[in-house]
Amino acid sequence: MAQSAAKDLEAWMPRLVRAWRNRTRQKGGDQLNAQELDQVAAGVKRLSHGLTRERELAGARYMDDPQLLAAYLFFFWPVSYAQARSALGELNRPRRVLDLGSGPGPVAFAALDAGASEVTCAERSAPALDLARALAVEAEVGLSTRDWSADKPLPPGPFDLITLGHVVNELHGVGPDAIAKRAAFLAQVARNLTPSGTLLVLEPALRETSRALLEVRDVLVAQGFAVRAPCLFKGPCPALVKPSDWCHAERSWTKPGLVDALARRTNLHKDALKMSYLALAAPKVAWPEPPAGRVFRIVSEPLEGKGRQRLMGCGPEGRLGLALQDKHRTAANQAFFSLERGAVVRLDHTEPKGDGVALDDRTTVEVLARAGQAVTGP
Repeated sequence: MAQSAAKDLEAWMPRLVRAWRNRTRQKGGDQLNAQELDQVAAGVKRLSHGLTRERELAGARYMDDPQLLAAYLFFFWPVSYAQARSALGELNRPRRVLDLGSGPGPVAFAALDAGASEVTCAERSAPALDLARALAVEAEVGLSTRDWSADKPLPPGPFDLITLGHVVNELHGVGPDAIAKRAAFLAQVARNLTPSGTLLVLEPALRETSRALLEVRDVLVAQGFAVRAPCLFKGPCPALVKPSDWCHAERSWTKPGLVDALARRTNLHKDALKMSYLALAAPKVAWPEPPAGRVFRIVSEPLEGKGRQRLMGCGPEGRLGLALQDKHRTAANQAFFSLERGAVVRLDHTEPKGDGVALDDRTTVEVLARAGQAVTGP
């Protein structure tokens, strides 16, 4: 996460506590005491279990539960804010934003901090919207709110950016029709974008939810939608070929102290930001042209290999393994050894090898974008 975004998030942490205290009429300062931390940690465990294991809370009105809303606010809100700031770093600055299924507004406030001038939170939970309004007061920023659920019309547009943070995976259950229904919903939502607008979907990095998002992507791409990020490949997602594969992003971040305290109490590790995301262009907008040359987005962590660095890359030609032996390291290719998941690189002078690509001492590795940055250049 960029340094400016980390600084912005740190400023939000005492606001979260003050807004919660004001809403619940509890006394105290800008920090939670040990008893409060224990109570919130119990809620974090409940919420995490209900959304990632049996998933009995997926689609439920859990933000109407005071304990779960507090758990979301102090643990998952900062994570969602940081994820959104990272994804927004790859997009043009929006002016008018609609955040659907906003909860208490982490993605909405991320958009405001990223430069948006008009943001609307649309959410079905009245307590969550109350918190969003309280946070706007704490931050002294303008924020509109609307009661909304997926079966209701959207607030009047058009919008430069419409966001859905950890919402789509909770729609339409897990039956055989879920993917088609989610894709139809997103296609309908996208009609409320400006011609240059973007629909940004953030999802958990679980295998199940990530693959489901990729399946939704394929339905929409087949209907003619273009992907602004992260995809450079225009065909059916190659990560769906093998059932064991999926595609997600991972970003480094500076973990706020409150999140760290709750992570230690719950044994939920948040040392890195992990998410799946999809930024779709408005209907009938062409795919952005990728940079010239042999271009890949890195879609894996370094894979084990004796005496070499191996990564998975996905680009206009598909998903391929990229490998460079230590003995072939040069000044022109040494950037390959420090690449992180999400970076976009241009390679030249490579050789096909097996089902992938071999780099050697003739290869030049040019980093076109670090993780969380927009891809630019010819």
